[in-house]
Amino acid sequence: MSEIFERQDIRALGSNLELLAQQVVEGFIVGLHRSPFHGFSVEFAEHRLYNSGESTRNIDWKVFGRTDKLFVKRFEEETNLRCHIVVDASSTMYYPWDEKQPDKYKYKNKFCFAAQSAAVLMNALKRQRDAFGLTLFDDDIRVSTGAKSSTIHYRLLLSYLTQRIENPQLNRPTDLAASLHRIAESIHRRSLVVIFTDVMEQPDKAEELFSALQHLRYAKHEVILFHVTDKSKELDFEFENRPYVFVDMETGEQVRLQPNQVKEYYIKQVTAFTEQLKLRCLQFKIDFVEADINKGFHQILQTWMAKRAKMS
Repeated sequence: MSEIFERQDIRALGSNLELLAQQVVEGFIVGLHRSPFHGFSVEFAEHRLYNSGESTRNIDWKVFGRTDKLFVKRFEEETNLRCHIVVDASSTMYYPWDEKQPDKYKYKNKFCFAAQSAAVLMNALKRQRDAFGLTLFDDDIRVSTGAKSSTIHYRLLLSYLTQRIENPQLNRPTDLAASLHRIAESIHRRSLVVIFTDVMEQPDKAEELFSALQHLRYAKHEVILFHVTDKSKELDFEFENRPYVFVDMETGEQVRLQPNQVKEYYIKQVTAFTEQLKLRCLQFKIDFVEADINKGFHQILQTWMAKRAKMS
């Protein structure tokens, strides 16, 4: 499927999340040759006789073949899906970052991408009258809401996301494992848990993360993990071979070096962790999705819809 918007159009919307979410979801539905949205929010209830002049879309042709009579399928809306959207709001999520021009990447960084993606998902959930909640965390839980489907609730959650986009949180470390354990303990009904994070753990902390992901699955939740990255820079380390000052956004620590001095080692370490994370997600039956901030939202919607269909 082609991109719904040119990338600059999405960025121009900035933090107007409600408008962005509405346009992306509507564009996605229109762009589908056969929209799965019809079957996701309804379930079959009963047959009734077809009335002359009405739409033939829901005629049950199998029944017509057996009875030679026209019957229409009636459906009832499903409202039982509960979705908890979890967004990493630690400082590294604000990369790319330019200390001298703080507004330069405000609507182009990882957190903005994750917030926009969350808004798009919430808009789709609201349309289907499914309940959704939001958690924002860094080294602690900063926002945690219940799951509701109302428009007032939707706009409240958009305001939390907008506030974080407009006010970057610097020098904030992350503790994904502890946050996920707390989230697993706080959700008491089977839910879809959608996580947006740029997680890149040190080897000695990786098992803590895997344990937390397993905790969510042990609690019977369906889980989608979106690994949000600026792929060319953070995974492929594509920098010019000239002197740089690399700054740790969580601690402020600075390192001066030329990229070619460490590129091979860096890529080896990053790839090893990412492959290990993918393998554990496969073992735990967690959907792992590589979310490059330089690409569109269609993959996020498609992944959500596939999981939504599975849980219906």
